[in-house]
This record gives sequence, structure tokens and C-alpha cells, in this order.
Amino acid sequence: MDVKEAIQTRRAYRSLDPAETTDTILKELAEAARLSPSCMNKQPWHFVFIRDKDQLQKFLPALMLGNQVWNKNASLIIAVFSKPDDDCMIKERNYYLFDTGLATAFLILRATELGLVAHPMAGFDEDKAKEILGIPGDMRLITIIGVGKHSTEMNPELSDYQKKTESTRPPRKSISEFVSLDTYTQPLNL
Repeated sequence: MDVKEAIQTRRAYRSLDPAETTDTILKELAEAARLSPSCMNKQPWHFVFIRDKDQLQKFLPALMLGNQVWNKNASLIIAVFSKPDDDCMIKERNYYLFDTGLATAFLILRATELGLVAHPMAGFDEDKAKEILGIPGDMRLITIIGVGKHSTEMNPELSDYQKKTESTRPPRKSISEFVSLDTYTQPLNL
């Protein structure tokens, strides 16, 4: 699968089946993130890969209820975190979120290439998650990623909205809505 195909294939499905998460797969995901660009090569990202079944169960309550429902079938949950001091600060622009986002995108695309669903989430209790995982207080938990195989059967516990997004890719903005040419006021109409 080339990069374009991985981008087009990637979906944040919620109907998951268990997936094999061998050490080799974990290394592949980590290696993809490791090779991501960052400001002055500071590489500010940190990941906790939660694979142990007991630890996965212990971690579920840190997720919002809507995310707990579908992560019950996740074989791997990844906590993504960093802190401002780990990256560039140029003219009050903190790059740690951007650079960690790039590394996370690389990891998600590699997961897609490996036939996995890697669904990032914003719905979690940061303090509870950090406590369960032993993440230091000065770190910022940026996202949680649920990983598994896409199930051919719809998860019956999903909300109506979630079920709709399982079967049809949610609409995307047109290019002219978010890309300008030469100046902000000149939309790129392709």
C-alpha cells in the first residue's frame, strides 16, 4: 500500500474485532512515529502502548462512556503525550502539539497499512488516564488511540450517529473551504 492509498483507506471505525498486536507490530508503529519530522529534531512525543488485557480493562473508565462502548474490543490502546518544554518555542509558538500530531499521523497511517484501524479520540479524563498509566503531571495527554481490526459486523452498542459514520465516510470540506492561493481571501478552486 502506498501513502496515497493509506490516506484514502484510513477510517476511524468503531466496530472493532480483536487484532494481533505482536511485538513486531508495536515496533512497526513506534518506528513510523520515530521517523516523523519535528522542530530541530527534538522528537517531543511519548506513547504508552496498552496491550495487556487487564490493563486495557483498568484503563477503559478513563474514556468517556461513548468511547468505552467501542473500545471494549480494542486490542491496543495508545496514549499520546508530550509537554511544551520538550519541543521548540519560537515567538510564543509551542510546537509540541504539532510535532506530536505529525508523529501520531505517521503511526496511524502505518497501522492502516498493516490492516488495522487506529481511531484517535478526544473524549477521555486526562487526570484519570495519567494516574492509571503513571504519566508525570507535567505531561499533556493529547489523544488516545483505539486499535483493532475493522469488524464486518456493526457494533450494536453504537449510537445512531456512530452507526451512520461506520457505513458512510462523513462528509469532507471542499478544498476551496480550507486552501487559499497566494492570499487568504483567494480560495483554491480545483
